[in-house]
Amino acid sequence: MKLSIVIVNYNVKYFLQQCLTSVFAALNDIEAEVFVVDNNSIDGSCEMVRSNFPQVKLIESKENLGFSKGNNLAIKKSSGKYVLLLNPDTVVEEDTFNKVVLQMDSDSKIGGLGVKMIDGKGKFLPESKRGLPTPKVAFYKIFGLSTLFPNSQKFGAYHLTYLDKDTIHEVDILSGAFMFMRKETLDKVGLLDESFFMYGEDIDLSYRIQQGGYKNIYFPDAQIIHYKGESTKKTSVNYVFVFYNAMIIFAKKHFTNSNAGAFSLIINLAIYFRAALALMKRLVSKLFLPITDFGGIVIGLFIAKEIYHKYTEIPYENSLVGLIFPIYGFIWIFINFLFGGYDKPINLLKNLKGILIGSAAILIFYSLLDESVRFSRALTLIGGTWAIFITIIIRLLLHVFKLKEYQLIGTNKKIIGIAGTHIEVGRIKTLLKKLEIEIEAFIPIKPTSSMEIIDTFQLPIHKLNNGLELFKMNELIFCSVDVSNQEIIETMAKHSESNLEYKIAPKNRDYIVGSSSIDTTGDVYKLLESNSINSSENSRKKIIFDISCSLLLLILFPLWINKTNSISNTFLNLFKTLVGRKSIIGYNMNIKNTLLPNIKRGILSPKDANPELNLTADVLHQQNISYAKHYTPKSDLNILLKSLKSLGN
Repeated sequence: MKLSIVIVNYNVKYFLQQCLTSVFAALNDIEAEVFVVDNNSIDGSCEMVRSNFPQVKLIESKENLGFSKGNNLAIKKSSGKYVLLLNPDTVVEEDTFNKVVLQMDSDSKIGGLGVKMIDGKGKFLPESKRGLPTPKVAFYKIFGLSTLFPNSQKFGAYHLTYLDKDTIHEVDILSGAFMFMRKETLDKVGLLDESFFMYGEDIDLSYRIQQGGYKNIYFPDAQIIHYKGESTKKTSVNYVFVFYNAMIIFAKKHFTNSNAGAFSLIINLAIYFRAALALMKRLVSKLFLPITDFGGIVIGLFIAKEIYHKYTEIPYENSLVGLIFPIYGFIWIFINFLFGGYDKPINLLKNLKGILIGSAAILIFYSLLDESVRFSRALTLIGGTWAIFITIIIRLLLHVFKLKEYQLIGTNKKIIGIAGTHIEVGRIKTLLKKLEIEIEAFIPIKPTSSMEIIDTFQLPIHKLNNGLELFKMNELIFCSVDVSNQEIIETMAKHSESNLEYKIAPKNRDYIVGSSSIDTTGDVYKLLESNSINSSENSRKKIIFDISCSLLLLILFPLWINKTNSISNTFLNLFKTLVGRKSIIGYNMNIKNTLLPNIKRGILSPKDANPELNLTADVLHQQNISYAKHYTPKSDLNILLKSLKSLGN
């Protein structure tokens, strides 16, 4: 056996299927075995592998073993001369394995080999080649000196940025996303260290390969796509802690006590520094627009008060307006949120609706105030007019300055190129039209291998630059049945500096896979998500439903207290819903589902509407899918009314 390929998977079914398709297309005449170790996924990954790739040796773990243990399970069963550790969120070219096997055969001193990796936008991934993270190297990387001086051998030692990315080099560290090794090397230096759950194990093994007398080679003649982060779902703060703690484990294992201590100090500083930055970034992203609106509204109210006072000479106590104006501002912001004023892309009509309803709510609030703390109703109306004006101006300015996150709805429609033959291009058009994606135009792209002419405006893929200028394309979808992985990867790498987003459409599938940047967890266009429960509008509707129902039920609790199955549990559940820890309705629990949109755990579920029925797991699974795909507040209300007595569950 020439080659054993090991893929550890966790809840990335669509990426895994794409990866396996590319793997088998690249094996050609190489005698190989392919292992998939599944870490207790709940997204149907195992079923997909059994149905579509029966030749794969599937190992199903009943728990999440992590990266090291998962790989070791398969390596121990492997029989190949070479072992490849491959991430499930990768795509390999058709000649990748032939090239790397030939390179390894040419030099018996090579113990490990890594390839050139690009991300989902075609950009080179610097972790394709890395140096040993000594305390100094780690310090330069963590505190940005490596970014400031990339060509310096001293400061650029972490990602070896001073080395040509298109030339073969001997390096210290290989990436675990594609780690090609001799089996005899692993027999000598040992398998992955299972002290590392995730991250750091590739650094540790690469270091031990060098200590064992072998070379690690960066081999850019072969390149792959690595949708960085798909198999780990790295979400900011948690990722920071896991990744940097793995570095501490490595330091304690391999460095002297003094160096390990210095390294641990640097890493701990980095953990809190990076975690603080991550939290700040998330807060700014979520709260920037509401805080800007709040500031603009309240400042405007104080200015309006001064102008109004100048012409009417009506006095206002500063302490009173200092309390009332911020309350008014909060009411406008909160109701604007409830009615979609902060959905993205920005919808000015939703914003107008939110402010107008907020003004009505403020007038009602005003009428309930004691006369001693009331002031001019006219000033309140002026404030509402100002709130409409300033919130719209803020959004228009953000749009004019082309901040992508704050673009106006309908102004950023996609112009999508589809590379493929007539049949596949038509299929992808039909699929995209069923989804809630704003599309301005489709541009057919002719693959190099195709002689077919779809229409007179079809653009050859080798003239893509012309299309970017002429058609202003912002997304390109490759039909994998018509375009080779090699052409896909070469096209992405060639146009990596453009603003194009890339996706790949597998043959006969109702989904399209891609990733727009290394910071995102990836995108899957799929029919299930066309009216998903976690769309911005439905998420907001669910919040409104939960708050209003839990509040109403708590207020009316004495009237129906005897109908519930547990008074204390019911009260506690409703209170948790009111403060956002639970939802009134959630999924049927303890069912192994296709990975559905994440929602809060519910007090009730769809099956509670008909508790007398003894439903099978398959039926409960279908109920969850239907609930996620066709969600409306009416469905939640229907379930609630039929199962009030079960709120104490």
